[in-house]
Amino acid sequence: MATRAKTLMVQGTASSVGKSVLVAALCRILKQDGLRVAPFKSQNMALNSFVTAEGGEMGRAQVVQAMAAGVEPSVDMNPILLKPEADARSQVIVRGKVYGTLPARDYYQERLRLLSIIEESLERLRASYDVVLIEGAGSPAEVNLKQNEIVNMRIARMAQAPVLLAGDIDRGGVFAALVGTLELLEPEERAFVRGFVINKFRGDVSLLKPGLDFLEARTGVPVVGVVPVQDGVKLIDIAVIQFPRISNFDDFDPLAQEEGVGVRYVRDAAALGGPDLVILPGTKSTMSDLGFLRRSGLAEAVIRLARKGTPVIGVCGGYQMLGQTIHDPQGVESSQPCVAGLGLLPVSTTFEREKATHQVTARVADSTGMLAGATGKEVRGYEIHMGSTSGQGEAAPFVVLERSGERACLPDGCIDASGHILGTYIHGLFSNTSLRLSLLGYLAEKKGISLPRLGAIATQEEHLNRLAALVRGHVDMGLIYRITGL
Repeated sequence: MATRAKTLMVQGTASSVGKSVLVAALCRILKQDGLRVAPFKSQNMALNSFVTAEGGEMGRAQVVQAMAAGVEPSVDMNPILLKPEADARSQVIVRGKVYGTLPARDYYQERLRLLSIIEESLERLRASYDVVLIEGAGSPAEVNLKQNEIVNMRIARMAQAPVLLAGDIDRGGVFAALVGTLELLEPEERAFVRGFVINKFRGDVSLLKPGLDFLEARTGVPVVGVVPVQDGVKLIDIAVIQFPRISNFDDFDPLAQEEGVGVRYVRDAAALGGPDLVILPGTKSTMSDLGFLRRSGLAEAVIRLARKGTPVIGVCGGYQMLGQTIHDPQGVESSQPCVAGLGLLPVSTTFEREKATHQVTARVADSTGMLAGATGKEVRGYEIHMGSTSGQGEAAPFVVLERSGERACLPDGCIDASGHILGTYIHGLFSNTSLRLSLLGYLAEKKGISLPRLGAIATQEEHLNRLAALVRGHVDMGLIYRITGL
């Protein structure tokens, strides 16, 4: 009988404490140590998603973790993906395909039925790997949600997975968060917690020792590690508009990882300032978020900056907003049949009910402005959208050469005559080194500065190896191996 994989789970005291990054680092560390490892997250509520080679949609975090593990992403690694929409609804993706759009109350009734699908996916992974690293969501101590949760302690019990509980010291109150989370767990749940990880630490770790000693004495749970955060000086300022339903904003992580480049997320006009580049990202609800853009004053501010020559890029829903009009005759997103866009590109969009999900290879076709240095280069990415955009009068910046494995010759996007306003449906563009460096070089030249180490994160592999080295140097991997039973 085949041996089932060992399991280890990372849960957190709250959202955004660094669970996804820790799992990615551990995936790479175990791969480096010669183990076959796979990530798993039963249910992911996120608007960052990815299209697999088979055309299935899954959470982007598990894709990065799969890359860290050196394996091909599979929808089994994230069998349930929730993509929030307007009015407390979410589009539910089950094993890569649209299951339906459900209000929160209806999903609560439905999701326990999905447990069998989750268990099947987990068992397929356990049959194929040595270790499965499982990520939780939010906090396991949300007492109002525990009855129906299918992502934290219910999954730890299903997998009989020991749990590392992570807390973010940068936000403050980490000791109260860790102790309080344990206190709110049932005794049988508490027994799964086998170690603490304190994340995003700044300063001298020796000054933290009295707190660590208190934590271990109070709970009886060892501190597995204290992982630092690293910052740097930012010379190029990139402002990403933070829509209420922003999606696939991990598109911009490769930009933020370049030395000297800062990426910040902006929700109001006063905070926008005078950035070197404005990006309108993807969104799960284009019509609703376009309304937010106008109500917040950001629409007027972005138009004003664009007219003064500030480069603007729109990706997917952001591209749709840059156009003249958006039509929704079938009520896919809104009861409004047509709304005006920002008018910065001469294109119009019509929503359709069927979602396009494709991996694509394209060529940079334009030779002006921000793309001039990348002309003729091939780029890889993916499409996830429910509309088509067309127009006349300006050039298409990209030509799609391959779509879902089939040869093609399709124009994508629009770039204005000045070369400083661009829209595209292709996600993942900035992971392409040649295009990223061309864009940043253009911004630096326009600003009259030089970036000292442009291209320092030339590959995702280098970034993952650095992350693994950072975590390996600050956690007790011997203890983690013992906790996991390896």
